[in-house]
Amino acid sequence: MAVIVALIAVTVLTILAGAFAYSMKVETHLAANSNSDEEMLWLGRSGVQLAAYVIAMDGNQPYDALNQIWAGGPGAGSETNSVLMGLKLDDYPIGSPNTIGTVSIKIKDMERFVNINAAPPQLIQQVLTAQGVDPDRISVVSDSVLDWIDADDATRPAGAESDYYQGLAQPYYAKNAPLDDVSELLMIKGVTPKMYWNTNNDPGAQHHNKLGFGHLLSEEPDYLFALKDVVTPFGTGKININTADETVLMLIPGMTTEAAENIIKYRAGPDGAEGTDDDTPFQNPGMLNAAGVDPRAAQQISQFITTKSSTFQVEVTAHIGELTRKFIAVIWRNGPQPQVVEFYWE
Repeated sequence: MAVIVALIAVTVLTILAGAFAYSMKVETHLAANSNSDEEMLWLGRSGVQLAAYVIAMDGNQPYDALNQIWAGGPGAGSETNSVLMGLKLDDYPIGSPNTIGTVSIKIKDMERFVNINAAPPQLIQQVLTAQGVDPDRISVVSDSVLDWIDADDATRPAGAESDYYQGLAQPYYAKNAPLDDVSELLMIKGVTPKMYWNTNNDPGAQHHNKLGFGHLLSEEPDYLFALKDVVTPFGTGKININTADETVLMLIPGMTTEAAENIIKYRAGPDGAEGTDDDTPFQNPGMLNAAGVDPRAAQQISQFITTKSSTFQVEVTAHIGELTRKFIAVIWRNGPQPQVVEFYWE
């Protein structure tokens, strides 16, 4: 009996010692994380400032394109002789004299998308038409988006203001101000989760085409792209033809498949790959004719395009040991000193 009691006591004490050791390990890890929070925050801010510096230096170029350093390219024009040459935005060390951590930076201009806050009705309707939205719903979404953004309470023919949204099961008011985040589209009359995500409200789901012809009246069509992938609440309102992909280029009124392909082929240069040494970006919208775009189409297209970007989204991934945190910022380049207009972390 004494031996049994001793064995039980030893077992219990062993379990308690193990639990205590595990608890101490967790507490130590939490304390380390807490101590690193401030350093992680300043790493993120440092990464954003580094991105702002790169964006400012590249502002001396007459255009913004995928072969420039801010976009991860090798550099072009006067960049080859600038202080940015050789700068690597991946695993950049921060801290002196001892390295605190590293940051990896990705920069994307917002002029490669459609600015939903500045888009005229014609452009919004073009986006919905190209997406494959049913014709009878296009005017509902277009008018409702414009009603949501404008400052008044006047309702467009197919749109909606606060009186509509107050009648919903979970009522809310129309914003009557520009969108701050593109996800606000999900609150607007006529915009469905499938239009926004291009899935059945599942961001991780894969898109599959349906068999057969068309779709039932109770079903939504399979959209060609997601709204979240082509629109933004930021930017000048014009689309940069040096950075926009083919999907966004096709949203420009007057754009044809041939014209979009010619634009991409022209800016990619002889090797046909974008973001390389031999890229030939458009210097100004008037160069569309040089890319083989029909002059009549070019005249209409030129109203909606630019070759210079002013708004950039920066993604900073900060690392301290095994800890990682992602920071997001929006930078507005309006001169030699870019301004950070949005900053948050995930």
